[in-house]
Amino acid sequence: MSATAGEAKARAARPRDSAALILIDGMGRKNPRILLGRRHAALTFMPGKFVFPGGRLEPGDRRMNIAGPLDARVEARLLKGRADPDPTFARALALAAIRETFEETGLVVGVKDYGGPDKPPKVWRPYAAFDCLPDLQALHFIARAITPPFLPKRFDTRFFAADARCVTAKREGVAHDGAELVELVWAPLDRAEKLDLPGVTRNVLDELRARLAAGMSPFAPTPFFHFSRGIWRRDEL
Repeated sequence: MSATAGEAKARAARPRDSAALILIDGMGRKNPRILLGRRHAALTFMPGKFVFPGGRLEPGDRRMNIAGPLDARVEARLLKGRADPDPTFARALALAAIRETFEETGLVVGVKDYGGPDKPPKVWRPYAAFDCLPDLQALHFIARAITPPFLPKRFDTRFFAADARCVTAKREGVAHDGAELVELVWAPLDRAEKLDLPGVTRNVLDELRARLAAGMSPFAPTPFFHFSRGIWRRDEL
C-alpha cells in the first residue's frame, strides 16, 4: 500500500453537524419516561440500536420561523469554541432537533398560538402543515458528542431535551418495519439504561439523569464527549 493510500485509509471521516431531541414524559417525577427509537437492523450505522430521534443539519433549518428564541445561555454554549459564533447556527441546530424528531417519530414539538409559518423551507413543509411553530425556549441543551473517528459515519451531535407536553400534534404511521426507526418506546429512565444503546447514547442518558436530579437547572454546565486515544473524554462547555 502506498503512503498516500495509507493516509487516506487512516483519515477519519469528517463529522457532520447534527442534533437530537430527548422527549421527557413526567418531568419532575422520580423516574420519568423518555422516548427512544430502535434503528432498522439493515442500516450500516448503529443497526438495531435504541437512540434518541435526530439527524443532520439541513440548510432550511437556518430559515425556519420560530415562536420563541433559545435561552441566551444555551446559545452561548452551542457557539462556544467556534471561529464564527453566528447565532443563526445555534438556532438551526435546535430547529434540526425538532424537525428530525418530527420526521422520525411524527411528533410535532411546537406551539399553535401563532399558526404556521407563511413560507416554510421545503424540508419544513410537512411539519408546517400542522399549523405549528417551533418554540426554542422550551429546549434544554444536555450534551454534545462527536462520533468516534474509527466509525464510517461521524456526527457532531448536540442533544436537546424537552418536556413531552410540548408535543401538540402527531403524524401517524411514521415508525414502521421499513423506516429508519422501526419501533418507538417510551421507557422509564431505569429501564432505558437496560436497552441496547450505543455508548454515546448511554453517556448522554447518564448526563440527563444528573440534570433531572438537579431540577434541569439552566446554570448546569453542558458536557462535551469526544473520543481521544482510545477512550471517551468529557469536557464542559
